[in-house]
Amino acid sequence: MKIAELPANETARIDALHSLRILDTPREERFDRLTRLAKRLFDVPMSVVTMIDVNRQWFKSCVGLGDATETTRDISFCSHAILSDEITVVPDARLDPRFCGNPQVTGEPHIRFYAGCPIRSESGFALGTLCLVDTKVRSFDADDRALLKDLAVMVEQELAAIRMATIDDLTGISNRRGFETLARHALATSKRLGRPASMMYFDLDKFKQINDRFGHAEGDAALTSFSALLSSSFRESDVIGRLGGDEFAALLTNTAEGESDRALQHFAQRVKSFNQNGQRQYDLAYSVGVVEFDPARHYDVSDLMQQADGLMYQHKKAARAQA
Repeated sequence: MKIAELPANETARIDALHSLRILDTPREERFDRLTRLAKRLFDVPMSVVTMIDVNRQWFKSCVGLGDATETTRDISFCSHAILSDEITVVPDARLDPRFCGNPQVTGEPHIRFYAGCPIRSESGFALGTLCLVDTKVRSFDADDRALLKDLAVMVEQELAAIRMATIDDLTGISNRRGFETLARHALATSKRLGRPASMMYFDLDKFKQINDRFGHAEGDAALTSFSALLSSSFRESDVIGRLGGDEFAALLTNTAEGESDRALQHFAQRVKSFNQNGQRQYDLAYSVGVVEFDPARHYDVSDLMQQADGLMYQHKKAARAQA
C-alpha cells in the first residue's frame, strides 16, 4: 500500500475546505440524493461524497457503508484521487501497487473497483470526491467517466449553494442561518456526550457612530476586523458567526463557564492589542453575554442565544449608565 502524497497546495486546500464549515455537519438530502442516484446509475453497492481533511476522510453522504462517517486519510483511495485533475479509476485494487495492501482491500469491505472524481471549490481546490466503490472487478468507459463528472459538478453546485446560503458575504464567517445550523449540531453532540458548552453573544459598542462619523466603508472594515479577531482568538472547533448588523456569537464546545472566562480574557487582550496597534480614529469596543449550556433549561440553540443576548444587553445598559 502506498500513502498518497500531499497536494502542493495542501495548506490553502485545507483552508478552503474548512471555510465551508461543512465538516461534521449532519447528512443532507441534497447530497444523499446524488449518491443514491450514482449508486443506481452505475449499479455499484457503494457511493460516497468524501471530504479529505488533514488526517481523515470524512463522508458528507454515504450509501452502502452502513453508519460509517469517516476513515483515516492514510488508507483513503480519495486522497490519491484529489491529486489528479482527471477521474481516478482502479479496475482491480488487488493489482494496483497503491492499494493492493490496503486494509479495505484485504479486509472489509473488500474493495476491488474504485472510481473517484475530484470535487472542487469555487476557487479550484480539490476538497474531496464523488466516488463509486464495488466489491467486483469492473471496467469504466468514456461514457461512464462523463456521467460521473456530471454528477460531481452537481455536488460542487450544492456546495456552492450551501456557502452562499450560510456564509456572511462581508466577513466570510457563518451568517445567522449557518451559525444556528452548526451550533444546533454541536449542542446535540455535547448533550449526547455529556460535555459542557458555552454561548457568547457579542454586540459592537458605538458602531452607529463609526458609520456616521467615518462612513459605511469604515463601518464594514470594523465588522470585518472584529470577525477576524473572533476567528483567530477562538479554537477551530468553536462555532463563530455574524448574526446580523453588529451582532456576533460564538459557541465554545467542551468548554465550561470558567474556561469560557479565560477564553474571553484572551479575546479582550487581542482586541486591546488591535486597538493599540491600529491607525484608526476609533477603537473596537463590545458588550458580551455568556451562558453555559444546561440541557435542562435550554431546549434548543435559540433558547441559549436568547439568554446570552439578554445578558449582553444588561451589560451594555450598565456600561451606558456609567459612561
